[in-house]
Amino acid sequence: MTGFSADWLELREPHDLRARNSAVLDAVVASQAGNSAIRIVDLACGTGSTLRALAPRFYAGQHWRLADNDLSLLARAAATARPSGVTVTAIPLDLNRDLEAALDGPIDLVTTSALLDLVSEPWLDRLAVETLARSIPIYAALSYDGRIEISPRHSFDAAIIAAVNAHQRGDKGFGPALGPMAASAAIARFQSLGCSVVRGTADWVVGPLDREFQLEIFAGWASAARDMPSVAQADTVEWLTFRRDEVDSGRSSLRVGHVDFFARPTGSR
Repeated sequence: MTGFSADWLELREPHDLRARNSAVLDAVVASQAGNSAIRIVDLACGTGSTLRALAPRFYAGQHWRLADNDLSLLARAAATARPSGVTVTAIPLDLNRDLEAALDGPIDLVTTSALLDLVSEPWLDRLAVETLARSIPIYAALSYDGRIEISPRHSFDAAIIAAVNAHQRGDKGFGPALGPMAASAAIARFQSLGCSVVRGTADWVVGPLDREFQLEIFAGWASAARDMPSVAQADTVEWLTFRRDEVDSGRSSLRVGHVDFFARPTGSR
């Protein structure tokens, strides 16, 4: 799986937290209302952002199994501050090879954030089938869905965005990625297997004061565009220079589309 730096994950976490869809979160919490203790597996946990976002919302005791293939990020996640009554086990795991192992044992809830747009359709099918076979509900947050709005506009925006979305479909360690189609494909697959699904948008809304975050986003998009043949290198440089100037002047803002959903097998606990 393609890695992400701890610095980037730290920078994006407050934006992720604000973006998480409240109706979907409410459905997740309500699904566990009858449990005195909740056993949760967090797939591709990173530094533990899902644990920090979700654990305070549950009043029951919780045991989290955090799975990731990056040992440095996993150590940070395991060491995160957490409410009393919350315990954590860190599991170093290659989710491409060992997804089924991550889901072994008694589990009340599977969670993941910013993962599904990186995975392939066959891997997504494995996830859906395996969670359904175990009657485990799943909360999947912050899947990028291809929607980008930037202000002020530039004539190269459409070409850069198209290149970014095409780049998202490349292999991120799970085979050809679903990219912007991930959330819709996942929701359709879980529904086809008989799950009830609560979904909602979870967009980043990034303002002029979020300068460091914007600069990282634009640099990442320019890097992705450079990897694609559809945009001339000179056009990418011109676009990135314009974007940096707008950020520095305090005129830049953007919205990046994401989707959250909660899929619950019929009859699951």
